[in-house]
Amino acid sequence: MQVAGVLQAGQGGQGAVGDVPQGTDVVLRVDGVSQSFGSKRVLHDVNFAIARGQIAALVGPSGSGKSTLLRAILGTHPAMTGSVEMDGKRVVAPSQDCGIVYQRYTLFPFLTALENVAMGPWLHSTNLLERTVLRPFFGNARKRILEEARALLGQVGLAKAADQYPSEMSGGMCQRVAIAQALIMKPKLLLLDEPFGALDEAMREELQEMVLELYAQNLAAKGRGERAPYTIMIVTHELNEAIYVSDRVLGLSQYWRWEEESHAAPPGATIVYDNIAPVFAPGEAFDPMQFRAQRATIRRVVMESEPRFPRHEHVRFWGQVRAGEAQGVLGR
Repeated sequence: MQVAGVLQAGQGGQGAVGDVPQGTDVVLRVDGVSQSFGSKRVLHDVNFAIARGQIAALVGPSGSGKSTLLRAILGTHPAMTGSVEMDGKRVVAPSQDCGIVYQRYTLFPFLTALENVAMGPWLHSTNLLERTVLRPFFGNARKRILEEARALLGQVGLAKAADQYPSEMSGGMCQRVAIAQALIMKPKLLLLDEPFGALDEAMREELQEMVLELYAQNLAAKGRGERAPYTIMIVTHELNEAIYVSDRVLGLSQYWRWEEESHAAPPGATIVYDNIAPVFAPGEAFDPMQFRAQRATIRRVVMESEPRFPRHEHVRFWGQVRAGEAQGVLGR
């Protein structure tokens, strides 16, 4: 299921919001987002859209504003200019539509894995009186939530760990529970902010496989004519990981030829890279060397301060989709 290479610079058109093919089921639309803190310009005219069922990776150098962009998407810190839309509705505050999992997971230490996953919908669907005094009358609802939580733990590979407490699980297992915690709330978009950065290599590979399993479920749903259940944006500093687990890599960078757009000073980071990535099935063997060309391009265009490129030169994802270059959920 691999995509054979990427287009050369200048082919396939730009990848901005206006380039999205008509009829695309867009979940996230970021349109002209800029953000400053006092005199410090962080983001400048950030534009991209993510379709339902995609797993998009976001990479960028330190100080490029990745966390600022995530906060704008979450709605905790709306952008000063531009807009963020989730399923066609403008994001102005945090909501259940968008979930997030950070590098440092937060689990209740006194609850089992199953109870940790079930806690979100239980709190969301009941009030304090119903959870305490009237709890016996809500037994069926609690049973249903626990069954859903157990099924989701199975999907993330933790069916046998449902009754274990966080102290009894490895870091990778706890991170899987945290992801299940977020997914059970059925967010339209799940943000993963450096989710595997604190894990050792073996655990990291296990979590990468889990992400590929979720993508495989999206493909299966598409094959049945159903909506893909998981749309994910993963922030990572590891380029091999970004290419491996996603169907698309976006690069956010402050290094671009801003002076060619008549700016007197650096206006902030923007999207300078947006291209398809190979699509892998869970367990499919791969050689990191096959990523060498794309990885080198990402490093040169996104990560390095020199040479700088015009910001649209390597932004061509939607042109690649229209040209039939994409596979996965946006493949023909």
